[in-house]
Amino acid sequence: MFTGIVEELGEIVATERLADAARLTIRGGLVTSDAGHGDSIAVNGVCLTVVELVGGDSFTVDVMQETLDRSSIGKLDTGSKVNLERAAALNSRLGGHLVQGHVDGTGTVLSRTPSENWDVVRISLPDKIARYVVEKGSITVDGISLTVSGLGVADEPAEAGSGDWFEVSLIPTTLALTNLGFATVGTTVNLEVDVIAKYVERLQQRG
Repeated sequence: MFTGIVEELGEIVATERLADAARLTIRGGLVTSDAGHGDSIAVNGVCLTVVELVGGDSFTVDVMQETLDRSSIGKLDTGSKVNLERAAALNSRLGGHLVQGHVDGTGTVLSRTPSENWDVVRISLPDKIARYVVEKGSITVDGISLTVSGLGVADEPAEAGSGDWFEVSLIPTTLALTNLGFATVGTTVNLEVDVIAKYVERLQQRG
């Protein structure tokens, strides 16, 4: 379990493509400072397991095909910057919201509107998860706990069935310390909706 408060902007330092998986080596001095084999670290919002510590400031993870298919992890390459967060401790404050590290879908950055003190970023919202997203609700974008500041449907969707979008407003700290600070139009991002909404829906269906 995570909180969506990014601790560190790490970097992919090596990739190994396998038949139905991938092994990544990721540099992150802070998140590896107390990490060990088997620990969970969220990488761009995807919960991954530490396989090995390397060189004192890096760690390796194995990524199965299911994760490669459902997230943007498969698009990462050497040099890619990634958001990193260690699993939450039960005795710490919950700064963001409850995040599982289980990606529900991916979106695409549609636009960026900068202002003097923040940026508004618009992201496409897949049909299958659009019903779980509400204005002023929580959503996780590449592992970052954010508040939905706007919702809408495009007049002319770029693709059939992909017209929904949401917006998030990014403060200077988020712009400086996460990869959304430099995500360009067209960038694919991982999305995780609030798990409580999914449980409520399931209970209603079974009720």
